[in-house]
Amino acid sequence: MADSDFDLTEPELKADDFLVLEDDHFTGDTVAIVTGAASGIGQATAVALAANDLTVVGADIDESGLAETADIATEVDASGEFVPIEADLTDEAEVETMVETAADYGDLRYVANIAGMQHIASIAEFPMEQYDLLLDIMLRAPFFVSKLAMPHIRANADGVGAIGNMSSVHGHYATQDKAAYITAKHGLQGLTRAIAAEGEGTLRGFSVSVGYVLTPLMVDQIEDTAAERGISEREVVEDVMLGQARTKEMMTPAEVANLFVFGFSQHGKHLNGGDMLWDGGYTTTYE
Repeated sequence: MADSDFDLTEPELKADDFLVLEDDHFTGDTVAIVTGAASGIGQATAVALAANDLTVVGADIDESGLAETADIATEVDASGEFVPIEADLTDEAEVETMVETAADYGDLRYVANIAGMQHIASIAEFPMEQYDLLLDIMLRAPFFVSKLAMPHIRANADGVGAIGNMSSVHGHYATQDKAAYITAKHGLQGLTRAIAAEGEGTLRGFSVSVGYVLTPLMVDQIEDTAAERGISEREVVEDVMLGQARTKEMMTPAEVANLFVFGFSQHGKHLNGGDMLWDGGYTTTYE
């Protein structure tokens, strides 16, 4: 197959993609916040939680993407309500409004901190404005959202809830030209443990670490890496991205979303401060 025929299309989300679980807290009275809900993993997670009957407040700066998420939730007959909130995670006032709006819809119990970005460059050439923006979105914002959400979760009658953070294999190891991303993902592992330490057992913190997922962000990263290294997009995927993995395919956004569903559910009650490492062997095997 020629490189021009190499398909990097994100798979369409379908109803049977999603894990649906019985859980006493998976009802319309329970609210989940999902950041980055306009595309990729955030979009899939918002739809997956709505498919589990939760009221989902999905936040993003992309208004049209949020509308697309709402349409997908309708198309898959999600029983829960999807509430789009246009919010800039670098703006504290907008984040405060997002959390307060979520709390107004019912019992805020779950937060999925998923919003992210990427910039490919060596440390010596990394623009500091890009570093600051990336850390603001991927580390400061999850901290601030957690800070605001935790009192609401504690205020529920049983204090049960969870904050799930989107980490990565890059929260476990480092590769070249992704220094800011790696720094943020390692920091999220620490935030996750800090949430667990303060959660008194009922308010849990966990992270999700996966390898490469076929999302719009990943397609952009493939293109940037190909340009940075002077190789084809196919070589980036097969040699750079999947070369170390034992499972030779990218994950789909729905597969990652299902990890958040499980983590939030009663089946994840002993997942507290831990990381769900679903990496196809990236970090646990080598040649």
